[in-house]
Amino acid sequence: MKKGEALATLIGTQIGAGVLGLPYAAKSVGLIPALAVLFAVMLLMLMTAYIILDFSARMDGAQLSTIARKVLGKPGGWVMLLSITTMSFGALLAYIAGMGGVMASLFGVNEKVGAVVFWMLASLVVYLGVEASGKSELAMSFIMLFLFIVVAVMLLPKGKVENALYMSFNGIWTIIGVSIFALGCHSVIPDVYKAIGDYKEMKRIIFLAFFIPTIIYAVFMASFLLVFGHSTPQIATQALESLYGKTGWLVGNLIPLFAITTSYIGIALAQVDNFREFLNLPRNVAWALTVIPPLAVYLAGVRDFVKVLGVAGDTGDLLAFIVLPLAIYVVSKFSHAEALDSSSM
Repeated sequence: MKKGEALATLIGTQIGAGVLGLPYAAKSVGLIPALAVLFAVMLLMLMTAYIILDFSARMDGAQLSTIARKVLGKPGGWVMLLSITTMSFGALLAYIAGMGGVMASLFGVNEKVGAVVFWMLASLVVYLGVEASGKSELAMSFIMLFLFIVVAVMLLPKGKVENALYMSFNGIWTIIGVSIFALGCHSVIPDVYKAIGDYKEMKRIIFLAFFIPTIIYAVFMASFLLVFGHSTPQIATQALESLYGKTGWLVGNLIPLFAITTSYIGIALAQVDNFREFLNLPRNVAWALTVIPPLAVYLAGVRDFVKVLGVAGDTGDLLAFIVLPLAIYVVSKFSHAEALDSSSM
């Protein structure tokens, strides 16, 4: 995997459904508190990402569940696996549901048909592995970057500072939760590290993988809040049609199309490797366990995009990407100190 593909895989995993909900979450607190939360969460998530990279590199590219098991013991490994599985299942289910609507809007097909077509194409890329995903995510990341610039150009000239410069802390937990979800790519780090094979280069890639999306998120939030303020809709890009008609409709659907697709690929790919390594499963079995259950639940009737995404972020992401990496770091340091004390006796 080339450096550009590695960076695109990490960024593509982050820039998914979370970015679409950031402006809506930010409208409850105002632009300045929202930006403060976003950058604070970014620094925290970057720190835990470096922890994951450090331990994965020491363990020859081990996945998160294996790292947790080796440092925290079997219970820690299972908690990590269940946390990542909860996050992955919820995110993939939400992505399938969200893309059903996007495909229906873009191509005029039935939502179920659109969701199944999306699932088939994205799951095929996951089945083909990290090399195929790196090339596809690189292309889609360039398209997404261009679309985000287009949105900023469309909205900022219509913005008014007074629409966004208010402060409230009633929705502070919501913006924290959405920011955590929007900056979560930790589960992909071991796969990308193994593909790159260079620790120092990987550290630089991880920094860019957090810095670039955070700047994009900040501009994206500011664009919508400056124009819509308290009236920012739940899925921000839906508001573009009200301002620009057909052009706004097209851009408003293309952004979730590419953003959700890249996230689906990255999250599913990481979960496949987690299942393979921790449970010692064949790759095709791990792939089936990752991608088939979310589709089955969607077809059974669970299709609330926002609620499913919220549950996935508030449980799986918080545990797997913040709490457990910090616990791994603290326990490792404590164990190392104990070992030194014992050896000096």
